[in-house]
Amino acid sequence: MMYVALGSNIGERANYLAEAIQAMAASGLRVTKESSVYETAPVGYTDQPSFYNMVVEVEPSLSAEAALLQLQQIERDLGRERLFKNGPRTIDLDILVYNSEDIQSKQLTVPHPRMHERAFVLAPFAEIAPSVEVKGMTVRAWLEALPASERQDVVRLGPLQSLVSSV
Repeated sequence: MMYVALGSNIGERANYLAEAIQAMAASGLRVTKESSVYETAPVGYTDQPSFYNMVVEVEPSLSAEAALLQLQQIERDLGRERLFKNGPRTIDLDILVYNSEDIQSKQLTVPHPRMHERAFVLAPFAEIAPSVEVKGMTVRAWLEALPASERQDVVRLGPLQSLVSSV
């Protein structure tokens, strides 16, 4: 399985998450599980709105590199602009895990190199796949290893569909 982290902090955040999932399905990336949506403070550049974050499980029908290209196209289609590192964005799509593969290329590193440090990734990931192993520990164990203060800053809002506004 492939696991993808989604994040948005511009505009109708829940709608961008939903549109990204629909676009993934339309491009052959079949989503088989969705976490709840979590609201989190920005990391890195903090002078920006809070994020909605979630993780989805995807049945991969493409190679990891092809899936990355597809996800980057979805980001562009949904108005993602990369103005500066850790800046605000309509949508951010990151491959966390691709099967059990270790991938190191110029374009892609899997497992995601910083996910085990980020409660905003680990909380939704642990909700749908707590026993997936990453770098020798389960996702749940990585989450529990984070300081309590970091885990408390991740607020579960509920299922995505309950947050999506009618367009």
